[in-house]
Amino acid sequence: MDISSYQVSSLIAILPEIGLLVLAGTVLIMDTVVRDDRKHLMGVTTALGSVLIIVLALFYARPTGESIWGGMIRDDMLAFVLRLSFIFAGGITAIFSLNYKSVAHRGDYYAIMLGAVIGMCFMASASDLILLYLAVETTGIAGYLLAGYARSNNNSAEAGLKYFLFGAATSGIMLYGFSILYGITGETNFVNIAEVLLSGDVALSAVLGIAMLVLVGIGFKIAIVPFHFWAPDVYEGSPTPVTGFISTASKTAGFAILIRFFIVGFTGSEYWLPIVAVLAVITMTFGNLVALAQTNIKRLLAYSSIAHAGYVLIAFVAYSDLGVASAVFYLITYVVTNLAAFGVVILVSNTVSSDNISEYAGMSRRSPFLGLVMLVSFLSLAGMPPLAGFFAKFYVFAAIVKSDMIWLAFVGVLNAIIGLYYYLVVLKVVYVSPAPDGSRPIEISNISKIVLMILSFGIILIGTASSPWFDWAYQAAIELF
Repeated sequence: MDISSYQVSSLIAILPEIGLLVLAGTVLIMDTVVRDDRKHLMGVTTALGSVLIIVLALFYARPTGESIWGGMIRDDMLAFVLRLSFIFAGGITAIFSLNYKSVAHRGDYYAIMLGAVIGMCFMASASDLILLYLAVETTGIAGYLLAGYARSNNNSAEAGLKYFLFGAATSGIMLYGFSILYGITGETNFVNIAEVLLSGDVALSAVLGIAMLVLVGIGFKIAIVPFHFWAPDVYEGSPTPVTGFISTASKTAGFAILIRFFIVGFTGSEYWLPIVAVLAVITMTFGNLVALAQTNIKRLLAYSSIAHAGYVLIAFVAYSDLGVASAVFYLITYVVTNLAAFGVVILVSNTVSSDNISEYAGMSRRSPFLGLVMLVSFLSLAGMPPLAGFFAKFYVFAAIVKSDMIWLAFVGVLNAIIGLYYYLVVLKVVYVSPAPDGSRPIEISNISKIVLMILSFGIILIGTASSPWFDWAYQAAIELF
């Protein structure tokens, strides 16, 4: 292959990232030339641009399975599927942001969010320590800015500061692990690192130590215990569209690192997988139990998010093609389901100016449409058939049973039952509790209604016709093994 064709193929492989960069520039230009009464067009442009990028990627940037850009990027199915998920989450978040006054008409807000998506895309495809850390920092810095974006809101400022402090500390610890790994292997490429580790020249104590250091950084991103402490406060204080974005896209990007780094580059799974199994049990149990006591819907979804991270860790512990496929499928369903849930939270919050669960009383009569969307999304999060969440948990438990770890599947099923309870408590408030006196109907814009319909349909479709989506996830997994 000559140099010119190599350059063209390499550029096509990162077409989504190039498109996102162009889209961010377009939004910033619009911010300077569009009249104030038409600033909402920036959010619409971000959403439509994201859809266009997804379409172009499906037709022109299909994965080749090759390492490109000097081995820094792996252009495989795993990266392709997760990149589309990030872009989708960014586009949906842009639409929901139109309903949030403090961010709706700010071009820099949409540009920062697109910058975060670019970082996430490189997190999913990075096969080198240097690019991986740059991608993590790109996503992290953008996330800190977004969490504290509502500067007039003290809770948002606090969320941004906490997110920054905890993120900087854990990122530094992870970088320290990367530096030690480079020091003992002399390599930054994942494949080359794996070859050195397989040679047996690296002491077991060093392998376990590096694994723990890297897990600190990744654990913060995916909010597993004991690195979860930032999540409830950041979820509650951040602008609600940002909360939905962090809980879906950012968490998925963290799992992309976990899968890519520990399966491709970091061998010796028999030593660190038991540690991850214990973390999975603690994470999902802690998240579900603490969620039972929450009275704020955003904090409840924060602890729910922690519990769901534990379920995905179960699939990872299976350490097989079926396990990774189950994890990827779970992440896809979680992105769609949680975005729908947060879409409802945004609209309700705009009307009642509160995130207390008690404010959802009688919502099924004040807005039957929103009540139905919340029913679909919460039952999916709880794992009820025939919705997407049921099949996500089914594949996860099937993968761990096939790996002869039945005890872990049993713990997962018990936690799913606990999770079902607090989701049903919220739905009881929505459908059974009477509406408070003087409550107003909940306003829903046409574009928000369309997006929520798409997400709800997606939850049902992925559940009732899960095979095509799981096939994508399985193709992404088998290339790693």
